[in-house]
Amino acid sequence: MPAKKTPRRARLLVIAVVLLLVAGVGYGAYWSVGTVRASFPQTTGSVQLDGLSAPVTVKRDEHGIPQLYADSAEDLFRAQGYVHAQDRFWEMDVRRHLTAGRLSEMFGESQVETDAFLRTLGWRKVAQEEYDTKLSETTKKYLLAYAEGVNAYLGGRSGAELSLEYAALGFVSDYKPHKWSPVDSVAWLKAMAWDLRGNMQDEMDRALLSSRLTSKQIEALYPDYPYDRNKPIVRDGAVSALDGAYDPKGTAPQDGGAAQNGTADPGTADPGTAVPGGTASPGGAAQDAPADQTGQGVQTQLAALAASLDSIPALLGPSGDGIGSNSWVVSGEYTTTGKPLLANDPHLAPQLPSLWYQMGLHCNSVGEACPFDVAGFTFSGMPGVIIGHNQDISWGFTNLGADVTDLYLEKIENGTYLYDGKKVPYDTREEVIRVAGGEDRKITVRSTRHGPLVSDRSGELAGVGDHAPVGDVAPDRGKGYAVALRWTALEPSRTMDAVFELNAAGDFDGFRKAARKFAVPSQNLVYADTEGNIGYQAPGRIPVRAEGHDGRYPAPGWDSDYEWESYIPQEALPWEYNPERGYIVTANQAVIDAGKYPYPLTEDWGYGARSQRIDDLIQSKIKDGGKVSTDDMRTMQLDNSSEIAKILVPYLLKIDVKDPYVRQAQELLEGWDYTQDADSAPAAYFNGVWRNLLKLGFGNKLPKEVRVEGECLRVRPADESGPIEDLSGNPRTVRECGTRAPESAQPDGGDRWYEVVRTLLDEPDSGWWTPGSRFEEGEGDRDALLARAMKDARWELTTKLGKDIETWSWGRLHRLMLQNQTLGTEGPGFVQHLLNRGPWDLGGGEAAVNATGWNAAGGYEVVWVPSMRMVVNLADLDESSWINLAGASGHAYHANYVDQTDIWAEGGQLDWAFSPDAVEDATEDTMALTP
Repeated sequence: MPAKKTPRRARLLVIAVVLLLVAGVGYGAYWSVGTVRASFPQTTGSVQLDGLSAPVTVKRDEHGIPQLYADSAEDLFRAQGYVHAQDRFWEMDVRRHLTAGRLSEMFGESQVETDAFLRTLGWRKVAQEEYDTKLSETTKKYLLAYAEGVNAYLGGRSGAELSLEYAALGFVSDYKPHKWSPVDSVAWLKAMAWDLRGNMQDEMDRALLSSRLTSKQIEALYPDYPYDRNKPIVRDGAVSALDGAYDPKGTAPQDGGAAQNGTADPGTADPGTAVPGGTASPGGAAQDAPADQTGQGVQTQLAALAASLDSIPALLGPSGDGIGSNSWVVSGEYTTTGKPLLANDPHLAPQLPSLWYQMGLHCNSVGEACPFDVAGFTFSGMPGVIIGHNQDISWGFTNLGADVTDLYLEKIENGTYLYDGKKVPYDTREEVIRVAGGEDRKITVRSTRHGPLVSDRSGELAGVGDHAPVGDVAPDRGKGYAVALRWTALEPSRTMDAVFELNAAGDFDGFRKAARKFAVPSQNLVYADTEGNIGYQAPGRIPVRAEGHDGRYPAPGWDSDYEWESYIPQEALPWEYNPERGYIVTANQAVIDAGKYPYPLTEDWGYGARSQRIDDLIQSKIKDGGKVSTDDMRTMQLDNSSEIAKILVPYLLKIDVKDPYVRQAQELLEGWDYTQDADSAPAAYFNGVWRNLLKLGFGNKLPKEVRVEGECLRVRPADESGPIEDLSGNPRTVRECGTRAPESAQPDGGDRWYEVVRTLLDEPDSGWWTPGSRFEEGEGDRDALLARAMKDARWELTTKLGKDIETWSWGRLHRLMLQNQTLGTEGPGFVQHLLNRGPWDLGGGEAAVNATGWNAAGGYEVVWVPSMRMVVNLADLDESSWINLAGASGHAYHANYVDQTDIWAEGGQLDWAFSPDAVEDATEDTMALTP
């Protein structure tokens, strides 16, 4: 149910009380009610907005969610830019500096290294090329109108008038925002693509693991996808080219693509799919490391604003087996409404403000000149709606996870790289990084035919060049190979065109036509329409590699046999339309059985724990003639059952535990139904056991490059050519400390590890069951390690939650903090207090449908979440529901800053008004934007 309205007088009282508290600890001189409220947006009356051809009406409900009504498409997006800037300009400004590699202009010295890495990738450069050469003239008009709306809001405003963060930044910097440009919007697509880039992290990790593990041991940690147990997305479709017409060089299948019942797809491919042979990626890498990156030494309590922002550039979330999304659609044949129901909840990093911004965009008269009547979740800084519905269709996204990146090892020597026996000059360019309060920095960017030399900017990627396995004919490694990145997002595409076409699509054909242009990031798109149809389309620019190159390990860049040969034709990408089973589930599992599809998409899927649980839940509702309701869809989104607990608990209960203290904890698991509610003591203990099992059996055996930063242990040297004992006869060891951030370290505990452990439970003597840093073949003892994990978990949770297990709860371990992604993470304490909110004790868990993710190597804290939830009712769009992680406003202490979070945490959703009458009934504030 919607939260109760808060009177404006009460809101002012809250602000005043907070400021009094701040003043009580010595900071009140900096702030006042006026400072805090200065940036709150005007939501009533009228505002003149230059460039409009006619007035635009902005209606906001009690949660500040705006619905915009305009006579023309350009006026609609001009108003969208203005409203986004009203609520979220700080967020927009930081994002565009991130994507352009210009964070140092805002935050100083600490961001030089991050900027150098992003300049190396060249996101902004590619976005400019897209805008100049790829996008349609209509899209450019919309982007320009949006930019004009943003700039109209910026006109004459600065500092506290824009946001509290600018007021804080003003104490240490004279930074002033510059005008918004259309390319600022396009560049954000590159940040999306970076964080949803597929298996690059797995490719890196496998290379790094090779410094400690054998190839057989590494493969045991990356088991095959369980197609027999966890169903892929596309089941009823087939590729007609399997009869021999498949051309491995990438030409289209003879009769089309993947379709229901094997029928051909008559669609045409995106004309921009050919790979230009030998052209270098527009990215680049830097030759020289950045100069000193220490702080500015500013003598002020706000000097910490320039501290390192470790979460950037991964704004969408840490890489890992659990991160992804859920989306599914059920045909009206199996729903209580008689029309389809569609659910979506993308799993991304928690942050303030939320990544999403809810909005409706409505043409007063929908037609060819103004084709939009759409509502859903937008990105601040980009025009259009990313996920949602219009008057005819609805769609949802999950990450497909296609392998769209390859790391290439490069033999560099005297300004050249080796390729097919010849020394080829690499390309260079210079970049200048402006630094607030400091001197400019110049970097040299290097690139080969495969792309930027990212190892110049990343110590971890340099480690890949040091350790990645290579064949016998490889050139001398010397001090290590350089590492280049080839990535589809570094080639200009038409994804921005796809957003607008998707927003205006009226049927499945229009939906698929728009999807063909959605090049990066490659996503699973589910579909439903008001006519009763459901569907699925896998879009994206996905490479076809030369025979023998599977993309699982870094490739030898000196050998042309490892090149990309083409892209999968767009008409050959998997799709389904009205499958006989009556529903479609996408949750990052395999798209299609590898034996039924000629093109390799990836081998690094999510392993299907979430998707199969959703499938099972739907089946349980529709068997024997049952129907699925909108309430059922929302309940499924909250399912927190632990799939690994169902596998592991029976083994844990068979262990004969002698210690009564540990036995008391073991008894919690007896009769547990495997649900992970926030108040569950069994869930707390089981997850503690799972974390300790992974650490004992796997974590301590992994190299430091993938273990948690700062966690140290003594291990035998990797090079065992010398003596393995010291002079006293004791094993020779060295102290080795992990180097990876806690939210992305291994073993992360995702459903890949479910499959690893599931297999090993049938091998009780496997060397993985040997606790410690060494793998001893045939010397393991499964039950002894499980007993040790139960004991260690008992003591760990006693430390964290107390001796009395009756007071334990999963939510006290598994907490969510919402942090402002800049000043709220690295700013001084009192600024963090002003901007951050939490904690919330949460249920759910890793690879559960209610995917409140945590990294088992790093701790129990929530590191990714369902960033929004929606359920769309195609029988009556006004009966749909939605919820955002935080609120519409990006302004601290605004009533809509986190007003949706309590509802989200409790599993609730808000009514989603769409029709003019429903929107009018929900409207609290009305504002007119006038020419």
